[in-house]
Amino acid sequence: MNTLLRAFLENYITTGDLTVIDSAGQMRRVGDGSGPRLVIRFHSAAAERRAVTNPALGIGEAYMEGEIEIVRGGIYDFIMLGYANAGRELMPAFWMKAFEKMRIASRRLHQINTRLQSRGNVQRHYDLSADLYRLFLDPDMQYSCGWFPGPDTTLPQAQLLKKRHIAAKLLIEEGMDLLDIGCGWGGMGLYLARVAGARVDGVTLSDEQLAVAQRRAEREGLAGRVDFRLQDYREIAASYDRIVSVGMFEHVGINHFNAFFGQCATLLRPDGAMLLHTIGRANPPGATNPFLRKYIFPGGYIPALSEVMQSVERSGLTVTDIEVLRLHYAETLRAWRMAFMARRDEAEALYDAAFCRMWEFYLAGSEAAFREGGMVVFQLQLAHRVDAVPVTRDYIAAAEDRLARLERQRGIPGPAWPEDWPQDWLSHTSRDAAPRPPPFPPSPPGGAPHPN
Repeated sequence: MNTLLRAFLENYITTGDLTVIDSAGQMRRVGDGSGPRLVIRFHSAAAERRAVTNPALGIGEAYMEGEIEIVRGGIYDFIMLGYANAGRELMPAFWMKAFEKMRIASRRLHQINTRLQSRGNVQRHYDLSADLYRLFLDPDMQYSCGWFPGPDTTLPQAQLLKKRHIAAKLLIEEGMDLLDIGCGWGGMGLYLARVAGARVDGVTLSDEQLAVAQRRAEREGLAGRVDFRLQDYREIAASYDRIVSVGMFEHVGINHFNAFFGQCATLLRPDGAMLLHTIGRANPPGATNPFLRKYIFPGGYIPALSEVMQSVERSGLTVTDIEVLRLHYAETLRAWRMAFMARRDEAEALYDAAFCRMWEFYLAGSEAAFREGGMVVFQLQLAHRVDAVPVTRDYIAAAEDRLARLERQRGIPGPAWPEDWPQDWLSHTSRDAAPRPPPFPPSPPGGAPHPN
């Protein structure tokens, strides 16, 4: 067995039950025997070297290429074993830390997101076939964190609750002008138009997303209230009562935070309000995971709240509310991963086996990061004026109740929901034989959902 690999296994894997079979057929079992038994096999000496020298990139690449095989257990279990032994860093050895320091030192070079570069980065991920995303997303194709008040919440319910929660914070009145920065496949903008009564401009850099969003607006009779277009946020020259951005800020890049919030301040009317929903890190500033940067989200970066706040302050906008969603994205990713694995054959027909392994690794690693790696979601409410929103948060629950009534009146989710969504995936826990990691905290007294 590779000397470095053997030393790493013996020194750092002290919890769990892991058996490693190297490319020569030698076997080594490590850990304290607790938890599910995992067995992995290396099919090449090169994969062994990559996995131990630069695991943040090497393990993902080797798994994607079929050079690492999970003989017993799953790739999610393997990643969670890493967190159990190393904590949030996942890279305990000194040489692994050195790679991470190099990534942090050079991170700005990887986030020079000019308008042309941003378009190319978006196309790499979001211009994949919409049929791929339909395999695992909810019927509304929400590709961001849902709102899971409890373990029995289904994925479609969680995404509807997320839209309702965001709309409540935006305090939309009938006929308000609203900008959706990074509108995706259109679900959020269509909801805000149909239910909340806004007139919506939605911008994206993805041709595939734009085509779907525009078709949906026509089909749902909202083309007169919603205008989806291909446009960079830096090119917009209008003013709005409300701005929303969900799952887009992660693609802005740290070099451009000041420009993003400066542009939002320019576009937002003096008495307006904005809601930014973005993945963030509870840890100090860092660097993008190299596997995600290379294969999934080129140019992307998940910021610490401290990095975001500096740019908000420079923009002149005032923070009127901050909410941190913790386990919600872990549950969302679990639902996506389970759905994707159940329909993996269809994904392989669209692309190939290597792509499916890459996608599985992405979903599994992301879920693990939200459970154990310090990843969270920030919802920042911003305004020009401190009195732009009520002084207490009671209005959010009241607005959600009102929106729920409007949803029923205006046909949300609508009669087409069952036909658009596989019946065996209406519950995100279906077909999942593995024990649920870790359970939701108990609800507080009075039966209200736990705000985790």
